[in-house]
Amino acid sequence: MATSLWIDRKEVWKSKARDFQLRLRNRFRVVVTDRRSRSIFVTDGYFSSTAQRWLHRFRDFRTQSLPSSNAFYRKRVIKDANAEEDSPLLRMIQAVAVPVIGNACHMFMKGLNRVHVYGVEHLHQALLNRPKNVPLLTVSNHVAAVDDPFVLAALLPPNVLLDAHSLRWTLCASDRCFTNPVTSAFFRCVKVLPVSRGEGIYQKGMDMAILKLNNGGWVHIFPEGSRSRDGGRTMGSAKKGVARLVMDADNIPTHISSDNVLPTV
Repeated sequence: MATSLWIDRKEVWKSKARDFQLRLRNRFRVVVTDRRSRSIFVTDGYFSSTAQRWLHRFRDFRTQSLPSSNAFYRKRVIKDANAEEDSPLLRMIQAVAVPVIGNACHMFMKGLNRVHVYGVEHLHQALLNRPKNVPLLTVSNHVAAVDDPFVLAALLPPNVLLDAHSLRWTLCASDRCFTNPVTSAFFRCVKVLPVSRGEGIYQKGMDMAILKLNNGGWVHIFPEGSRSRDGGRTMGSAKKGVARLVMDADNIPTHISSDNVLPTV
């Protein structure tokens, strides 16, 4: 009788746990995995329940000590992954759409608002004076949905915004920007690459971003992976995608020395 009652309570708690995982996944769009192994035996008595608790603790400790399944490894990106975003027709549309929208955003930010930018000359130097075929990767925190393109357009002069080829590629979640054929076509025309939540850092969208870097392009990414929940007062943790863009690009950044920071006397 006691064993039957214990099993019934266990099933109730399992049901509650599954309901909680479903609500958590729907609210935050994360996947909650049940890492705890199934019970091997169910018997009555204090000794058996104590043994099971210690067995679960040992398995949890062992699981946490194992290498992560999403550990970094070098992945060679094939050029075919970029064919969809590199068609001649799409480049022609981008050559018109990107300058028009970019300059409209620039006029809105500079003409209807007061914008103070500090250190923008460093971005101009990196964007305009870097050697040919040298990629540019920029990152920033994500405060609002208008960070791209409005904020980026405010950082660049109008003549630079006329050259669609030199402007940034960026990434956006497919469940935000690519929900239907109309929005998908629009965002592709303004140099936005789709990424899917939950598919990890080795998905097709990340491969396409790496190919843009390998071709000497500019990729801008919001490493938090989501907008700020407190108006930008704090920054969230950076996701691993930006690290993969750095590690898997053909030209890996190299730190040479610190003489420019603290010259030797």
